[in-house]
Amino acid sequence: MKFVFYANTDWYLFNFRLSTALELKSHGHEVVMLSPPGEFGGRFAALGFRWIALQMDRASLNPLREAATLRRLVRVLKDEKPDVLHNFTVKCAVYGALAARAARVPAVVNAVAGMGYVFTSERAHARALRPVVKALMRGTLGGGHSRLILQNPDDADAFIQARMVAPDRIRVIRSSGVNTSRFVPRQRQADRRPLRVLLAARLLWEKGVGEYVEASRMLKAEGRDVEFLLAGMPDYGNPRSVRLEQVQQWASEGAVEWLGHVDDMAALLGSVDVMALPSYYREGVPKSLIEGAASGLALVTTNLAGCREVVSRHGVDGLHVEPRDPRALAEALKQLDDDRNLVALLGARAREKALAHFDERAVIHSTIDVYDELLRDRVTRRKEPARVELCDLGTS
Repeated sequence: MKFVFYANTDWYLFNFRLSTALELKSHGHEVVMLSPPGEFGGRFAALGFRWIALQMDRASLNPLREAATLRRLVRVLKDEKPDVLHNFTVKCAVYGALAARAARVPAVVNAVAGMGYVFTSERAHARALRPVVKALMRGTLGGGHSRLILQNPDDADAFIQARMVAPDRIRVIRSSGVNTSRFVPRQRQADRRPLRVLLAARLLWEKGVGEYVEASRMLKAEGRDVEFLLAGMPDYGNPRSVRLEQVQQWASEGAVEWLGHVDDMAALLGSVDVMALPSYYREGVPKSLIEGAASGLALVTTNLAGCREVVSRHGVDGLHVEPRDPRALAEALKQLDDDRNLVALLGARAREKALAHFDERAVIHSTIDVYDELLRDRVTRRKEPARVELCDLGTS
């Protein structure tokens, strides 16, 4: 069988969906990667995958440009004739679903990991787009021979309440998974100084990047010996991206050590103590949090959709802080700086949770189970398939 994976960046496909593609390939299936041009696309060939670069402007609202993108997408799908089209992110899901109808693709899986900028921001631009995007999603994501994969129950409830997709077509698979054999706890000295804290994410304001920097300033002003590391790049396709000049200014003043894009996240996580993500973005399940959990780090995040899938109980499997509150973040980090036993305890519990709920092997198998729902022939033959919490909201 042939699968096409379609996303709005090659970076997303490489970092979040490569393991699923490799699993399919190991069973003799062909997987074609489809995304706008980018620096990661060339890496697919070395792993045995074809990559098609499709011109697409993630932020465009120009009707003529968007119609041209759709035409190109339909042409690609007609040429490739996939058995399954798997779309990732909101715009690709909407466009992919539309193009799949025109190209008569037999089965479509749409994956939306978080509601993103349009549903998070209160800026006038986002509010104006919201009803338009909802109407497009309502008209596309539940149609045909398809399923919608979401990463947390909050998003599933939002889709159902807005009547965008019928409950029986929604599946919840919590996260895109983490390689728990690669991301493992490393030996750390209990009293190691300084405390090393990391925020790893696309550099969007709603990820809590500004609050993170301000918390660093607060603790440094108090004379605390805490290192604040920042990993990730600006996302110029998102209207709420932090500007490069701003990040460079934070680094030059010493508020954070900016690492940019990091290829070997497992090694980096082995060198830090705490993963902080004070996000008020409408997350799916943040990859950085589950990687931090698997690495045995103490987690500090907000009690909001997506984030609370990883840190569900304050003081038990991590710490919760109020969104948009740098003082609350600073106080949580002070607590961890003063109590290294708590750092170790929270890290051990986070690791347990990652093994139980976020192992990528189980996530991959549950994704394949969704493919099997839509296909006559099973994608793989497993005696006892591993599973994560995959919810059929039409029967639960």
